[in-house]
Amino acid sequence: MVDRLANSEANSKRINLVESCFGTAGQPLAIPGRVLIGEGVLTKLCRKKPKARQFFLFNDILVYGNIVIQKKKYNKQHIIPLENVTIDTIEDEGELRNGWLIKTPTKSFAVYAATATEKSEWMNHINKCVCDLISKSGKTPNSEHAAVWIPDSEATICMRCKKVKFTPVNRRHHCRKCGYVICGPCSEKRYLLPSQSSKPVRVCDFCYDLLSNGDFSSCLPSRSDSFSHPSKSKNNLSDDDDDEDSSD
Repeated sequence: MVDRLANSEANSKRINLVESCFGTAGQPLAIPGRVLIGEGVLTKLCRKKPKARQFFLFNDILVYGNIVIQKKKYNKQHIIPLENVTIDTIEDEGELRNGWLIKTPTKSFAVYAATATEKSEWMNHINKCVCDLISKSGKTPNSEHAAVWIPDSEATICMRCKKVKFTPVNRRHHCRKCGYVICGPCSEKRYLLPSQSSKPVRVCDFCYDLLSNGDFSSCLPSRSDSFSHPSKSKNNLSDDDDDEDSSD
């Protein structure tokens, strides 16, 4: 099916339309053999609150961006190579339902569909695309992934020292290795994580000590998909409005 669509005029038009919606700020998406499998709005769990994002699934990449005008204009384009993606379901809890984790070596995050049927379709299509890519390339499925950041609203105090309370002065930060919400004094060190950045990134003292001793696996939370649903917290003071452009 995908091979038949690869060189079809309808597929080319659909991809050109996606390119035009992102405008000059987006990357070119039309390459030989690329097929647009599907698209839709998913709720992405960002640092401070869930936000609607437009997602496009191709047979080799996953693209998403901010919605400026629905079906007409998007910005802040993100492109994720599917061969690096693994996904895990999230159990329904509270208002956020029909979710799953999208995990890559560079960035991992949670998304939610409007219905259970949509969730199933998205996950099935993503898994099929990943399996087809792995099968064709002969590569080993990716096992490394960046930690899923704990939402700001889940922590009123530092998750490492358990002492510092977050205020407009004592801001929240995130460890790039474990994803915990931590205070400034507990995250003064930087460590080079090549899969995430070409420069040393913020890590908590706990992870820094383990990484320095060569213990790369123990830094992660006890569950590889460590994740908790955001609570409704009014004390949601953060050093950045969204994880998309966050430096902390």
